[in-house]
Amino acid sequence: MRLVRPSIKWKNEHEDCVKEWDEPRVTPSSFNLAGYDNYETYLDALKFREAGEEKWVPSTNYFMVDEKDRVLAMVDIRHDLTEYLENVGGHIGYGVRPAERKKGYATWILAEALKKCDELGIRRVLVTCNEDNIGSAKTIVKNGGIEDESFIEEDGTIVRRFWIER
Repeated sequence: MRLVRPSIKWKNEHEDCVKEWDEPRVTPSSFNLAGYDNYETYLDALKFREAGEEKWVPSTNYFMVDEKDRVLAMVDIRHDLTEYLENVGGHIGYGVRPAERKKGYATWILAEALKKCDELGIRRVLVTCNEDNIGSAKTIVKNGGIEDESFIEEDGTIVRRFWIER
């Protein structure tokens, strides 16, 4: 397994992964392809987003790929926190391809994302998940997460918040 940056090389795998998504929203949202005319336009928008332009904070995105170059998971590492990210999104957002869940990939990608946070100098990392996402909460705890106070969104969604000290 390895982390790779999004590029045109990963277009077909990325599209296949998103087609397989079984929830209304792709997680992390930086990998959502909806609304782009083509993959090149998506990649341009991702560069804009990663640079921290307008409403975005600087971030780095990776695919987790296997030895067959199949995208298994995706991760967005946000270098800073806004008020919204402090309550809901955290520093790291990750998602595992539906057909590849419950195989330990979430634990692996979060551990690798934490190494990237080390490289960025982020020593106190916030990772969040919705209250009903028991698997993600277990993954965060396996990677050293200590639960903090939850946040309740306007629609009533309870977001569990975990800090990982590095």
